[in-house]
Amino acid sequence: MIALSLAEIADVVGGQTYDIPDPAVQVTGPVVRDSREVEPGSLFVAFVGERVDGHDYAADVVAAGAVAVLASRPVGVPAVVVDDVQAAIGALARHVVERLGAVTVALTGSVGKTSSKDLLAQVLQRKAPTVYTPGSFNNEIGLPLTALSATDETRFLILEMGARGIGHIRYLTGLTPPKIGLVLNVGTAHIGEFGGREQIAVAKGELVESLPADGAAILNADDPLVRAMASRTKARVLLFGESDDADVRAENVRLTENGQPAFTLHTPSGCSDVTLRLYGEHHVSNALAAAAVAHELGMSVDEIALALSEAGTLSRWRMEVTERPDGVTVVNDAYNANPESMRAALRALVAMGKGRRTWAVLGHMAELGDEGLAEHDAVGRLAVRLNVSKLVAVGGREASWLQLGAYNEGSWGEESVHVSDAQAAIDLLRSELRAGDVVLVKASRSVGLEKVATALLDDAAVSSEGQVSGR
Repeated sequence: MIALSLAEIADVVGGQTYDIPDPAVQVTGPVVRDSREVEPGSLFVAFVGERVDGHDYAADVVAAGAVAVLASRPVGVPAVVVDDVQAAIGALARHVVERLGAVTVALTGSVGKTSSKDLLAQVLQRKAPTVYTPGSFNNEIGLPLTALSATDETRFLILEMGARGIGHIRYLTGLTPPKIGLVLNVGTAHIGEFGGREQIAVAKGELVESLPADGAAILNADDPLVRAMASRTKARVLLFGESDDADVRAENVRLTENGQPAFTLHTPSGCSDVTLRLYGEHHVSNALAAAAVAHELGMSVDEIALALSEAGTLSRWRMEVTERPDGVTVVNDAYNANPESMRAALRALVAMGKGRRTWAVLGHMAELGDEGLAEHDAVGRLAVRLNVSKLVAVGGREASWLQLGAYNEGSWGEESVHVSDAQAAIDLLRSELRAGDVVLVKASRSVGLEKVATALLDDAAVSSEGQVSGR
């Protein structure tokens, strides 16, 4: 964070200082909520959770170098005490962002937020110091903490914004008002909470409504619900996509033999070829979104194309591709899942697995409400249509819908199987995998299917060590 005295912080958040000998002492380190992340000069934020109360760690964090604690009650060590800790970090974040003067870029969408954000961060870092949301730290706590990690050198602040209902993005944009707003798509993620795609579009569109007249709304030309958001903003509109009228578009889209997308990037300033290091054609849209923002911020098409071609994956468990010594390829996409990302991952699996045996190890997609049965059935059916070699549906009722969809689509029989949990899937794969197979692992985060990918890779490591020791 930019250096601020405890007195300044107390004034910004409307707090009272307790047990602080010198209010002029400055916070020069990060603002953190995890006691394990404390560094000298930190400000520790004491949240009260369901199982853990941050106030209980106050003495420990000060001993570890924290300057003070932002708390809701006195804790016996230097503290700024407020009525509402969450509101306080929001106020502090807004103060820091306004003082910095960095360009704030906010992005939202039903699918691809984190991948697009990671690509954009790697592109903009080529131009100037950039701070961006780590992982999916995109809610009312994660977003201000990300903003507070900016320093005096920061020129671009990239903030991913998630929403669980109407009004959430409006609240987040109030904390960190963006100059550029990027909307990726409107899908079915969380449709059970919103009640329909139209309601999701209302929520996502709150981002473009927050933009100033001299800002820019970067909109997906290929998604009608996103394109329609142009009427909801006073900012300049820039379209990206594969549509002919998109300002930033892709032509000659294709997949390499490894399943990595390649295309020609067109911007208003020219064109250049791109070959991504990521897997799956769905990343073309994510790359175009990043390219549109970079173009708006003054980067040349050649700079953008080079940066995209060299960008990798920054966040865990999102199409992480690892090849074992025996030739088995493990694709760990187990961080989260919704119908759109499931379909994209299955297509990527098939593209990567040409001429090889492919496994789709899938679990349930959460928060689909009344659409749950139809959406899980459709994913199972798609696996058959794409000729995935074997579907392993993991979990309870929703997994049975996946398996049933596959069976009904193609009478697969032994080509689709329903197992109870991650360990059962691991046992099955250990007994049936053979050299050269490609395994996709994907489900909503609550299923914990990353355990399957981890076990498969750990097996390979143990096997490799055994071969080495036996020589």
